[in-house]
Amino acid sequence: MDYMWVAIGSGLGGVGRYVCSRAMASWLGAGFPWGTLLVNVAGSFLIGLIAGLAGPGGRIGADLRLFLTVGLCGGFTTFSAFSFETMELLRERHLAAAGANVLASVLLCLAGVWLGSLAAGAFSGGESGP
Repeated sequence: MDYMWVAIGSGLGGVGRYVCSRAMASWLGAGFPWGTLLVNVAGSFLIGLIAGLAGPGGRIGADLRLFLTVGLCGGFTTFSAFSFETMELLRERHLAAAGANVLASVLLCLAGVWLGSLAAGAFSGGESGP
């Protein structure tokens, strides 16, 4: 059953991300990724809200929490999970680990996009790089 909740939530979150990104691009233009920024901030807020409501004595059951966090927020934006996990490290006073998570995530993900685009260029015989 858990997989079903995650799959349904992920599908809805992915559609939500697409709708938000398209709407922001048509409203504010495509020169800056406003939609991605909106989705990341909204998803981070939502996962924080859900975590607060699902905490000790919370109002959200395990199935709904799984659907909303891993499914909906995960499909909407993985940045929300990154943000939540970093906040948990900060709350637990693991400052070095939180800083390392932020730095490593940003740098390694940028490197991953760059290397992936180079690999795509190598496979297709065309130009490479973002």
